[in-house]
Amino acid sequence: MLFKLTDEQKMIQNMVREFSRKVVAVKAAERDQTKEFPADNFKQMGELGLMGMMIPEAYGGESADTVSYVLALSEIAYSCASTSVVMSVQNSIVCESLYKFGTEDQKQRFLQPLACGEIIGAFGLTEPDAGSDPVSQTTTAVRDKDHFVINGTKRFITSGKHAKVVLVTAKTDPDAGHKGISCFIVPKGTKGLIVGHEEDKMGLRASDTTDLIFEDCRVPVSQMLGKEGDGFKIAMSGLDSGRIGIAAQSMGVAQAAFDAAVKYATKRRQFGVPIIKHQAIRFQIADMATQIEAARQLVFSAASMKDRKEPYTKEASIAKLFASEMVNEITARAIQIHGGYGFTKDYVVERLYRDARVFTIYEGTSEIQRIVISNHILKDKRKP
Repeated sequence: MLFKLTDEQKMIQNMVREFSRKVVAVKAAERDQTKEFPADNFKQMGELGLMGMMIPEAYGGESADTVSYVLALSEIAYSCASTSVVMSVQNSIVCESLYKFGTEDQKQRFLQPLACGEIIGAFGLTEPDAGSDPVSQTTTAVRDKDHFVINGTKRFITSGKHAKVVLVTAKTDPDAGHKGISCFIVPKGTKGLIVGHEEDKMGLRASDTTDLIFEDCRVPVSQMLGKEGDGFKIAMSGLDSGRIGIAAQSMGVAQAAFDAAVKYATKRRQFGVPIIKHQAIRFQIADMATQIEAARQLVFSAASMKDRKEPYTKEASIAKLFASEMVNEITARAIQIHGGYGFTKDYVVERLYRDARVFTIYEGTSEIQRIVISNHILKDKRKP
């Protein structure tokens, strides 16, 4: 490993690895079939401090650095990608947004129970006709004295069904472009917040993904996150951190597929020898190991930049792009090495392959990442 971990980071990695293999992995395959939300996982993960890792202890978090978070998240993803995606959204887009932009009262009321893992949070940005282009969203928030009245529909919301608190973006000034978008904290149970259609997904099946419908949903002005017009900035800031999380998840799933492929190739015999003795398989193993290590270094680099408080938007997109494309190739190769068995649900690589497919899509598609990366490169080139 090129990136040198501290003793504390190694301790966190080992602790989460043990928990992941002994607890999270046990029901992962069953939950993939039943779509049972892993609430018991999150209860224990909250007790271990994994649901608000980068949040200060004063607000219920662990004050961990981003590298430690990446290590923990990848270890959870190794056993269950469904569990890891909820952990990722909770830590990066929900908790960090509240910590960076919330008032002291908002942090006490909402961030504290989220960071402790007492409740799950969600972030409502995507809409039926506005995914990668958030400026095109049509959800509105109209001021009515000391409240805002929110109307609109959000789609593909991770934990939409089980979340107790939702951060939602809405247009407060439809004529102001991205500067007319604001963000609101909406607790579940607020009148006018309705959980809509739940998606029947290809992968990540134990993580619920739903519509959230807002019908004359009245939210006090005090529950606006940040200032009016800060919604786009809040969302983009959360996505930068979230993209490191997706890259970390990709790393964990890829490592699981790789380990399964090596184990299978060592035992499976063809032409009188284990198939790992054949050059065709050995070269695939070497290529897979190289891709995973390259992704790991990109993820650690972006995480370290975030820890040093350096601008890391480009690096987060590079890590997310490479790692998410990588995990799709690694899981496909793992199935190929398993042959016909890899196409059955008796082997874990089938589930890993399905889980990995969305990583190039959510929190910014690969195409969006290429736009972000190229925009930053061209911007840097224009500087004197």
